[in-house]
Order: sequence, then structure tokens, then C-alpha cells
Amino acid sequence: MKPLSGKVALVAGGTRGAGRGIAVELGAAGATVYVTGRTTRAGRSEYNRPETIEETAELVEQAGGKGIAVQVDHLDPLQVQALIARIEREQGQLDILVNDIWGGEYMVEWNVPVWEHSLEKGLRMLRLSVDTHIITSHYALPLLIRKPHGLVLEITDGTQAYNEEHYRLSLFYDLAKTSILRMAKSLAHELAPYQGTAVSVSPGWLRSEIMLETFGVTEANWREALVREPHFAISETPRFIGRGIAALASDPDAARWNGQSTSSGELAQVYGITDLDGSRPDAWRYMVEVQDKGKPANAEGYR
Repeated sequence: MKPLSGKVALVAGGTRGAGRGIAVELGAAGATVYVTGRTTRAGRSEYNRPETIEETAELVEQAGGKGIAVQVDHLDPLQVQALIARIEREQGQLDILVNDIWGGEYMVEWNVPVWEHSLEKGLRMLRLSVDTHIITSHYALPLLIRKPHGLVLEITDGTQAYNEEHYRLSLFYDLAKTSILRMAKSLAHELAPYQGTAVSVSPGWLRSEIMLETFGVTEANWREALVREPHFAISETPRFIGRGIAALASDPDAARWNGQSTSSGELAQVYGITDLDGSRPDAWRYMVEVQDKGKPANAEGYR
């Protein structure tokens, strides 16, 4: 079954990590997926990472969808405007917008107060995480609202409930990720008259390419990292959030999520999906009940 057959999605920031996982699963559900980012086989962004948008588009194709890679810097309004004009010209519609643009992992100075944190890096982080989402929505939403039931997914780190109660290790990072939660609420208000839906979604502890590299492991042997960080036992693949979002996008009653903050773990429970290994990690409940309370790592009952 291809519940998203005939649907057109834009995954803005789909080069790697959650964006790649979301793009692939939307493709597996039958969608045509435009994958954007700055890194291509011809050249890398400031990230200087090897993953490319072409690779993601190919994975979308392998999953059963149609993947279209387009190099876009989402801080450049003219590039975003040209992207949306191309989607309109080629498809005549946009049904799903995933705002997953980020790019700040290497700029965060963890547990450093604002007066010691690099101001240049901090402000760049905010531009990459907030301005990019606003610019993309500004140009994409006029096309998305032409048809009812358009869906916008704002991807962040942390649920509304968790981020309200916890400092996220840096003023800049905290502000970047919490702003996305509010952005989804605002978009939900603006889309409602057009029968559109906006939701903020957070993955749990993501086994992204960068995280696996940080721990010196691969997806095949990721459990070896538990010696260094036992709580990594609750981690999940990027495909997990992708499956949750594909299920939400396929839900005829998706409007019930409008304005809400959710997570990959909650979506998995609601829609009965699992990660690639058949487990169902619930990272944010684990964080509150185990990790933040200083208890020994034990993911039993949480995945």
C-alpha cells in the first residue's frame, strides 16, 4: 500500500539525519519528495560532511518513491523562491512541508554561558534554525494552502513539555529549539482557515551520522557505544521519526494534531509503528524518568 501516492513533499534540510530518514519514509509511502540542502556531490557546505542530497534522493527512490534533489541554501530567499516555483511548475501542488533545516551541531558550545559562548557562532545558529524555517514557510505555504489538508512538520529537539522544564545546555541552542515549537503553534493558527495542519515533532536520541561518528561506531555495531554512554541504549534510527511522520501524513484525521508538539516515540505508540529493529523507543519518557533522575541506564520498558 502507498498511502501517499500522488502527494508531493518538500523535505527542507534532507541531506542527513532526521531529514534523510523522513524523506526516505515519505518515499516508502509513495510520495514524490523534493530533498534540499547545501551539500551535493559537487561540493560541501560549511558542515564539511560527506552526506549529499543526491544520496538521499536515491534512497527515496530505492524505498519506492520519487526523489528529487535540489541544492538550496534556505537562508537565501531567492533560492527558496526559485525552489517553490520549480515545484509548482513540475508538480502543480505541495502537500507536505518538512522544515528540518538546522546545521548548528558544530557551532554549539555546550554548558557555556552566553557571555562566554561565541557570539558569532550563536547568532549563526539562530539564523540557521529560525530564519531558514521562516523563509521556507513564507514561500512554500501559498502553494501548500491551494488544496485543503496541507501538512507542515516543524522538526526540533525536545517536546513542548520537556523543553518548558529543562535548560537545553546553551542559551543559543535552547532558544533555537524552543523557537521551533512556538513556530508550529503560530503556523497552526494561520493554516487553520485553509484546513491545513502544523505540528512540531522531535526525534529522541538520534543515531544520526554525526552521532555515530562521535561515538566511533556504525549502525551495525552501535551498541558498542554503551560502554562509553550507557543511556545511548534508548537511541533510535532516523527512520523511526520518518515512519511516524509518514503515518501522520497518511492519517485522514491528521488535523487533530494541529498546533501540537509530539515526538517519534508518541507517534509510534499512536500509529503502531516500530523502528527498523522492531523496537519502539520512547526516549523523552526515558529522559524524564531515568536519565534526568540519575538512575542507572536501563531501557527495559522504554523500547
